[in-house]
Amino acid sequence: MSGLVPAQAKASSAHAPLGFYVHVPFCASTCDFCAFYQTQPTAGSIERYLDCVATEASLVAWKRPVTTVFWGGGTPGLLAARDLEKLGAIVRARCGGAPLEWTVELAPGSVTEERLTVLRAIGVTRVSMGVQSFQPALLDALGRQHSVQQIDRAYDRVRAAGFPSVNLDLMFALPGQTAEEWAADVREAVSRAPDHLSTYCLTFEEDTKLWVKLSQGRVKLDPDHEVRLYEQTWAQLRAAGYAQYEVSNFARPGQACLHNLNTWHMHEWVGLGPSAASQHGGWRGGNIADLEKWQTNVAHGDRVTEDRVALTPALLTEDALIFGLRMNAGVDVDQWRARCPDAPWEAVDALLRRLVNEQLATKDDAIVCLTDRGRLLADAVGAELMAAFESEECVA
Repeated sequence: MSGLVPAQAKASSAHAPLGFYVHVPFCASTCDFCAFYQTQPTAGSIERYLDCVATEASLVAWKRPVTTVFWGGGTPGLLAARDLEKLGAIVRARCGGAPLEWTVELAPGSVTEERLTVLRAIGVTRVSMGVQSFQPALLDALGRQHSVQQIDRAYDRVRAAGFPSVNLDLMFALPGQTAEEWAADVREAVSRAPDHLSTYCLTFEEDTKLWVKLSQGRVKLDPDHEVRLYEQTWAQLRAAGYAQYEVSNFARPGQACLHNLNTWHMHEWVGLGPSAASQHGGWRGGNIADLEKWQTNVAHGDRVTEDRVALTPALLTEDALIFGLRMNAGVDVDQWRARCPDAPWEAVDALLRRLVNEQLATKDDAIVCLTDRGRLLADAVGAELMAAFESEECVA
């Protein structure tokens, strides 16, 4: 399937950014909130996984340099140092060397000096560490397997290894978490001086342990409390010198995640591994979320077999507007109007005018940005944009 290109697809610019995502599906245990595909590793399954990543990489063709690489999971740091080195060699060989930015997600409990040495040697430039909270009771409520002491030891090791950029992931609106506890977590994170902070509002994904607790009434949603925590976070990090560039992401100057920015701008990326998504070669879709079935598919030369859709101009325009409005820089509406003149612009323009009139957005020439109040409603705005595109059939 990987060789098919729909008639609507246009040739990619030789200079457009290209991302490379590798899903490492191994985890020692499943956190209560996590809905990402994962499985417990064995020596044999890791070896087969690495061989299959190399095979899958050989199935994909592109003619321009890879700009960014991102290893997510699962827990990439569960791989032994020698396996990280092997995966790095696969990526470098396929990408023609080290990319401009190379991010690896690490859990605090998996950070060792040996692993970090290998990651620096293969060219990793950015470490993103899933802290979630600095409070033991809240970590326990999430099913996280690390301690505050492990967070600090891991962070010190990452800094000592000399990575140019370090991100910490935090999570708020946790069951039982107060505004004071969240403010304390933000202060703790800022005190360690990371280059980047990601702050995610807890979502209850179906088929997770937290979803079961919600359905049983053991935890409850409080949207007003979530809004207060959003506003508190933005004010606190702004005062600490972190610029918000997306609803949940904050960075020191020059430290925004390029891989995510390129994705939100609807550039192309190639995804490898079970459940990895791709947007490349005129198609968007994902690999099956099953390690053994993914390996079977790749052995038969098949990838991006799930939710496979053609990348029409209308689809790209819809998503560019949705994700563009989540970014503080906003979205250039005229650019996408030119790329897809047949999109339902009458409905979209009416929605954007209403957002401006209600002070949920601003418009400067063709650039539309959500205000702080608008960003609190970014999900609802995205849903309205989706409805506008579904209101009439778009000609590609």
